[in-house]
Amino acid sequence: MVPLQDRNPTTRTAYVTYALVIVNILVFLYQLTLSPQELAAFFREWAVVPIELTASFRGELTSSSRPEWITLFTSQFLHGGFLHIGGNMLFLWVFGNNVEDRLGHLRYLIFYLACGALAALTQWFFDMGSPIPSLGASGAIAGVLGAYILRFPRAEILTLVPLGIFITTLYVPAWVFLGFWFIQQAFYGIASLQTPTNIGMQGGGIAYWAHAGGFVFGAILGPLMGLFSGKSPYDRQMTWQQRDRDLF
Repeated sequence: MVPLQDRNPTTRTAYVTYALVIVNILVFLYQLTLSPQELAAFFREWAVVPIELTASFRGELTSSSRPEWITLFTSQFLHGGFLHIGGNMLFLWVFGNNVEDRLGHLRYLIFYLACGALAALTQWFFDMGSPIPSLGASGAIAGVLGAYILRFPRAEILTLVPLGIFITTLYVPAWVFLGFWFIQQAFYGIASLQTPTNIGMQGGGIAYWAHAGGFVFGAILGPLMGLFSGKSPYDRQMTWQQRDRDLF
């Protein structure tokens, strides 16, 4: 999964994207040092626990001494396993740099954290009484994808395609690749309304509503924060001959 776009030296270095990847990895490495009991307590303290967040919104006491709303942001840097963080960081690395280039470093950071918080609230809305911690950068990254599909709909994504026992590659437009991803997340969210779906301590799963919500809010917030201001060096559409020239 690689977006094929012009290599242009005038683009900004994606400092925020790289920093987010590093911080997520460092937090995950810290998680690996914790015992199962310590990790459970760590998730309880810093991940979004819907029932606790609901209680705090009602003005009721919670089990934590810190404001519960903080977990809308801290939960974005927690992950439930190697596949969880690996997939998230891959998508962030591939798609985040172009969105950061359009928004600028500070606005991109605000955009990323806001999408993550709003995605967590979307998941909370559909399961307010759940005691299962919800965590991960997936919602924030879904916001990045929502902005990306608007700004670079024709960017070509090099995608692995299984054909029986063989695997080949195919260039797919971003709007097809990410549009299918969004529809899949929304469908899974609807299908899992009656089942625990958050990645957490009690069996795990995927917070599909957070993914779908993050994607929608990213598509809304991106343009409001300047996603379309100025012309991007990635706007020029490459012909097959130009692509072959750049690759070889």
